[in-house]
Amino acid sequence: MNKNGEEEKREVIIDAKDMEYRELNEKIHEVINKNPKLKKIILKNVLGQRFIGNGIEKKDLTIEIHGVPGGDLGMFMSGPTIIVYGNTDHAPGNTMDDGTIIIHGNGGDVTGHSMRGGKIFVRDNVGYRSGIHMKEYMDKFPVLVIGGTAKDFLGEYMAGGLILVLNIDSEGNDLGKINGKMIGTGIHGGAIYIRGEVDNSQLGVAADIKEFAEEDREKIKTYIEKFCSIFNLGDEIKKKLMDSQYTKIAPISKRPFGRLYTQDLR
Repeated sequence: MNKNGEEEKREVIIDAKDMEYRELNEKIHEVINKNPKLKKIILKNVLGQRFIGNGIEKKDLTIEIHGVPGGDLGMFMSGPTIIVYGNTDHAPGNTMDDGTIIIHGNGGDVTGHSMRGGKIFVRDNVGYRSGIHMKEYMDKFPVLVIGGTAKDFLGEYMAGGLILVLNIDSEGNDLGKINGKMIGTGIHGGAIYIRGEVDNSQLGVAADIKEFAEEDREKIKTYIEKFCSIFNLGDEIKKKLMDSQYTKIAPISKRPFGRLYTQDLR
């Protein structure tokens, strides 16, 4: 029983059909507050409602979304797991602090905008400026794993964390060379790993191609294994991803634009 004398629920289904986004989010928070032992919320018929999962700190909670959530999914979230059975709109994981977002489809523009921690796994592709302003602090280390490809300005102004682009379709077939441009523009922390070759002409200002060493392969191994497990990709595809050559993109400098804002003192 909860404090209102009602029986506590461990799983709740909410039909979001015709719900305005404020109404849906108020309902989600109401259900969480009334059911401290709640483990799962299933949202059906989601169609463009924004801010789902925003600010939720309950770490042992899973939110399943059937449909297409609107912008800023999981913004400021600190703990739960959100699973989307469909595509997402712009900025899933915006300023996310902790937790996991799994997208069984495409992520919109600015996926992982300003992530401070947690992990995002996207089965297919992401839009423009994904991973922009990702940052890490102390024990916080954000990770964005993209199964397909990314549009231009991937990892723009990235200050920390890890972005991994696998370049496969949902069946595990190769997609070929990534076509995105201005990769890592303004990057001053963290690293971007892209399966396959990337030309220097595709890099943005402040980004550089570094040697992909065995320690880098070990670093991405865990995330490849997790990606394959989440999206039910077999051992053959996992081995292919593990053994592939990756391009590592990292900062030229920790202060690439320092001279633009401060004059040399003499």
